[in-house]
Amino acid sequence: MSELTRDAVEAAIGGWTEPHLRMDLMSAEAVKDVRIDGDQVAVDLQLGFPVDRYRPTLQRELEQHIRAATGARAVAVSVDWQVVARQVQATLKPLENVRNIIAVASAKGGVGKSTSAANLALALAGEGARVGLLDADIYGPSQPRMMGVAGRKPDSPDGKTITPLENYGVQVMSIGFLIEEETPMVWRGPMVTQALTQLLNETRWEQLDYLIIDLPPGTGDIQLTLSQRVPVAGAVVVTTPQDIATLDARKGIKMFEKVKVPVLGVLENMSLHICSNCGHEEHVFGAGGGQRLADQEGVELLGSLPLDIHIREQVDAGRPTVVAEPEGRVAELYRDAALRTAAMLSRQASAGASRFPKIVVDDT
Repeated sequence: MSELTRDAVEAAIGGWTEPHLRMDLMSAEAVKDVRIDGDQVAVDLQLGFPVDRYRPTLQRELEQHIRAATGARAVAVSVDWQVVARQVQATLKPLENVRNIIAVASAKGGVGKSTSAANLALALAGEGARVGLLDADIYGPSQPRMMGVAGRKPDSPDGKTITPLENYGVQVMSIGFLIEEETPMVWRGPMVTQALTQLLNETRWEQLDYLIIDLPPGTGDIQLTLSQRVPVAGAVVVTTPQDIATLDARKGIKMFEKVKVPVLGVLENMSLHICSNCGHEEHVFGAGGGQRLADQEGVELLGSLPLDIHIREQVDAGRPTVVAEPEGRVAELYRDAALRTAAMLSRQASAGASRFPKIVVDDT
């Protein structure tokens, strides 16, 4: 075997695409050190998204690839991660105790947006991140029940701010904590937007890596307020596969593009129904709609979730799938979607990066 070189190892790393980043780790500037001792290789990585649970899989797959590509006898990959604040709208700056806000939106109701928001938040927390979940669906707050904190009331230590409730390692705030579950919110748009900004700014969030905001469906007052007053680092658009849903989802993507909020990707719900009795698989709402939408709009398909009665039963019981069946197939799909969401966000410019191109003057 020829002598191992750093160039050979880096070339091997550059030839492997990390499945959540959709790019190689050299291009992602995630390789912090490469050390070679004879036929042994050590590689240190630092990623921009949480990987506590995913780390062993990443280490194993990259080690196998480097051994196969270089002929090294032994390869050891260490993986660390750090979440930093990413750029938000030009006129805003990140909140003091919240590094990144991710909006989960749908331009159409009934596509599983709130269920997705809850499971994405829990999946990111399971990877080691500090996560908050803000229920901004003022007219139909569902996160208190979904997150198993319905009926509890948050404290206000100073009469001005509110301490979020916490369950399953996620900090949760919702207008649903402040009203009775069956009380309708008969409010006009300005009252709703004021409630959203108060819930966001007057909640005592504790050093969050990510705050997931569960938006109401549509492209109206709440979404406009979000774009003007809330420093959003990225958005996830939830849809189902059928044409009428993807048509509305396309409007949601266009809305975020207009207000300069990066769309991290599309999450497709109810993509496939598997009969609980016979196992027959059927695309009840059509096939491939989420992928076509993502391809046409130039964004990522973050994941495809099945139409499964257990998902509904679990959130109704206050134990979303990621915590109810953490080793199950559906929980794995949610975790993969959450990792891809965080990875796509990590590719955005950091909050301190310049928005202007660097001009070099050539004296020659």
